Amino acid sequence: MNKKYLHHLWTKIRSIKVWYLLAAFLVVATIAVFALRQNNLGMVDLRQVVYEADEKGGDVEGALQELRKYVYSHMNTDLASGQTGVYPPIQLKYTYQRLQEAEKNRVNKDSAQIYTDAQAECERQHPTGFSGSGRIPCIEDYVAKHNVAAKPVPDALYKFDFVSPSWSPDLAGFSVALAVLLLVLLIIRIILGWWLKRSTK
Repeated sequence: MNKKYLHHLWTKIRSIKVWYLLAAFLVVATIAVFALRQNNLGMVDLRQVVYEADEKGGDVEGALQELRKYVYSHMNTDLASGQTGVYPPIQLKYTYQRLQEAEKNRVNKDSAQIYTDAQAECERQHPTGFSGSGRIPCIEDYVAKHNVAAKPVPDALYKFDFVSPSWSPDLAGFSVALAVLLLVLLIIRIILGWWLKRSTK
């Protein structure tokens, strides 16, 4: 390659100071780290709202919608709590317990009503008899035929995991992209500068 051309190229490249690029990269990288942290803290706050709504019986669905929307639109909002954490990371323990308790109460109430109905039916069928001797098998048979079973509450409906995007069009996303671009330019400038300097000697 022509040394004169290389020298001309070197004078152009030399005007782009390495420390300019380095300073710009460090500033943008600092902004990126701060923005990524803010994204994560936003997720933590919204996750806490979900936990509180679950515990107090509040608007769990609304809190979940807010959390889902936020995680899906912001990078670095992974819900996972490390390798030792539970999976899925959002588990509505109290909501699930309340539903189980409600189902148990329903079964108890229905069972009591069935027993009352059985007594009335068997008294009608066996109005006489010593101490209701014919009624006991009748009641047992009626209860067995009309037995109420608890419906299982599927716990999978109360466990959630939302995946955050690898990149999002927010301050964190743009600052990360700009930091990567500046780092690439910095590396190219160092390598190109070194090569051109050697070639013009």
